[in-house]
Amino acid sequence: MTKAPVDFVWSSLPVPALLISPEDIITEANPAAESFFNTSGKSLCGKSIWERLAVGAPLEESFARAKEFSTPLFVNDVEVGSFGQTQLQCNLTFAPIAQSPGHIIILIAPRELAGRVNQTNSVKSAAKSAIGMAEMLAHEIKNPLAGISGAAQLLSMNLQNKDLELTDLIVEETRRIVNLLEQVEEFGNSRMPEMKAVNIHDILDKAKRSAQLGFGAHINFEEEYDPSLPAAKADSDQLLQVILNLIKNASEACQNSGKIKLKTSFDHSFRLRRSDGTGQSLPLQIQICDNGPGLPLDIKHEVFDPFVSGKENGTGLGLALVSKIISDHDGWISVDSIPGNTVFTISLAAINIKNNSLIGEVF
Repeated sequence: MTKAPVDFVWSSLPVPALLISPEDIITEANPAAESFFNTSGKSLCGKSIWERLAVGAPLEESFARAKEFSTPLFVNDVEVGSFGQTQLQCNLTFAPIAQSPGHIIILIAPRELAGRVNQTNSVKSAAKSAIGMAEMLAHEIKNPLAGISGAAQLLSMNLQNKDLELTDLIVEETRRIVNLLEQVEEFGNSRMPEMKAVNIHDILDKAKRSAQLGFGAHINFEEEYDPSLPAAKADSDQLLQVILNLIKNASEACQNSGKIKLKTSFDHSFRLRRSDGTGQSLPLQIQICDNGPGLPLDIKHEVFDPFVSGKENGTGLGLALVSKIISDHDGWISVDSIPGNTVFTISLAAINIKNNSLIGEVF
């Protein structure tokens, strides 16, 4: 068998890889590393590894020992990324090169996201419970509420102005409860997605135009699209619903001086492993970023759970429905939030429209 050229093997590695000199300088970066650090190999090379690689653990001494004794070093489940960017939990491998003393290859394997798969499963379970609850509540509560609201409106016709405030309150509160019940029904009864090839940018543009004509009229929108992005495997109507919900939340958070950035990118190193051991690549990345005050710290890690809301009168079902839809797409949604910068990221499977096959690894 003919031996593959070194350059071919290097560029074909499916995980980010860096070649480090004895002086801890990056001398080579493969295409996967360029995607991981969101920069070119040219800008990575010539820099100290400790200037470009942010690791949530003290590794310098262990790294030095691995070089000195030519011993591989394995570090699991550490936060890894580039300075100033969101970090991911990864497994690191430091592999000394026997033929080149002092040189080391660093392999970065983003941890296949299994932890929150259990959470998405619990969301689905909550949805099933919500269906039963909604069916009961719809009949047992919504109909009597309509009668109460109607009776309050009839009473108001014979009351003086000072007493109208009470009947108006009854009508307002009954409408609010009915609205909550309808959202519970929507959360529980959403249909399974009809998957086909979808142009993500068309969906984003449609959502932006809709927002600009209504709730997002005060928002300054920015776009940062990857023009080479392939089609997504998705349900266009449900994906539009997800994007609109996220933009609406962002516009409400930003209030009068808001800025929302819609961003797309391709990350072939992003993979999702399910609880049954199967999984697939989710290379298509959609980000909705806003400059609002950020998520409250006490709910930051629970925003996708049903009935968790940071709004004063929120139902806590909007983001739960978003999470359920993306879960039904076999996708992934996450959020990073600090004051002035909240980023919701959706990861979806890519599809080759020529042969209708998935792009990336399926395992």
